[in-house]
Amino acid sequence: MALSFDATQTLAIAMAVLFSGAWMVQRVGFLRENNIPIPVVGGLLFAIGNALLHTTVDLDLSFADAIKGPLMLAFFTTIGLGADLRQLGRGGTQLAWFAGVCLAYLVLQDGIGVVTAIGLDLHPVVGLLSASITLSGGHGTGAAYAERFASHENIAGAMELAMACATLGLVLGGLIGGPVASRLIRRHRLERVGHEDPEGDAGPEAPMAPPMSGETFLRALFLVLLCLIGGESLARAMSGAPFVLPSFVWCLFLGMIVRNLSNFVPSLALHDGTVDAIGSLSLALFLAMALMSLQLWELAAIAGPLVVLLAAQTTGMAIFAMFVTYRVMGAHYDAAVMASGHCGFGLGSTPTALANMEAVTLRYGSSAQAFLVVPLMGAFFIDFLNALVIQGFLTLPLFGL
Repeated sequence: MALSFDATQTLAIAMAVLFSGAWMVQRVGFLRENNIPIPVVGGLLFAIGNALLHTTVDLDLSFADAIKGPLMLAFFTTIGLGADLRQLGRGGTQLAWFAGVCLAYLVLQDGIGVVTAIGLDLHPVVGLLSASITLSGGHGTGAAYAERFASHENIAGAMELAMACATLGLVLGGLIGGPVASRLIRRHRLERVGHEDPEGDAGPEAPMAPPMSGETFLRALFLVLLCLIGGESLARAMSGAPFVLPSFVWCLFLGMIVRNLSNFVPSLALHDGTVDAIGSLSLALFLAMALMSLQLWELAAIAGPLVVLLAAQTTGMAIFAMFVTYRVMGAHYDAAVMASGHCGFGLGSTPTALANMEAVTLRYGSSAQAFLVVPLMGAFFIDFLNALVIQGFLTLPLFGL
């Protein structure tokens, strides 16, 4: 038996998922102390309940996707609307270092995948599918490569493996980011740094920001929607270009343009708190909807190898973030927050990375540097670097391609 929900019902259920996640985080010390994002907690609870319904009463739930895409685009637009490029004079070096760290991890990630697959007596391509193709690349990259491997290399179950890895990677990236950052912050006593304003303007004479209002919300939402519409239009117009950028990158880019034009055109300026609120809500609902749709029962056939492959990747990501990302990025509070973000998009996606960092900073203090560097890396550079690394591995003789 199937039960379908329309867009309005799906949105209401997603909100209920967030409420349940918040309830669990408040009452379970492990979740609270390790900064597990509320959408991840609520989404996993719902996915487990959905699996129980499927296996016990043969009831399948399906949800509308009409809202999920716009929510993701709205979130990335707010990231652009919060990115003041005047900070790049100080953050550019950090971005370059972070790009180097991410490139090194992509190589390591694919190496871990290939070695683990060979150890399980699987084709090396399976290792790549469980590594940067799906974990750093996401569902889109995973589907593209899985189709190629299935049709040209006769790799059975490539698509199912790719979708399982990309989906579970989203969860794993949300689960380990908070604990990694919390461990670093507590071990190195970094709490105080998180409360310092990197702009140096948070002194007693700094003017208090006006509160959010209906007017500020309406203006911000209007510009977010304009950037969203423009970003989707640009993505369609550039679909035939040699190098294609996804819609969310165009939305982020338009948001950055509006934000930095506001330095010269005050009428374009938006209330920062309102933009942050829209972004946080969009991110939470997007992640809740993505995790609500998990069909855990479909993973049973590949559960054994999948557990080993993802356990190796999760362990590798956590160790790399704590001992390489944190140290290379400066071994300070911002570096710990970036380490949690790296866990997010190294195993899942950029929204997961931002959810990790938001959970950490809500407890320990803001990190403007991390929220500038990580979104730029996740939105603009990681896919390009990942493509280079994947193609480099596929040229190795052991793949026989």
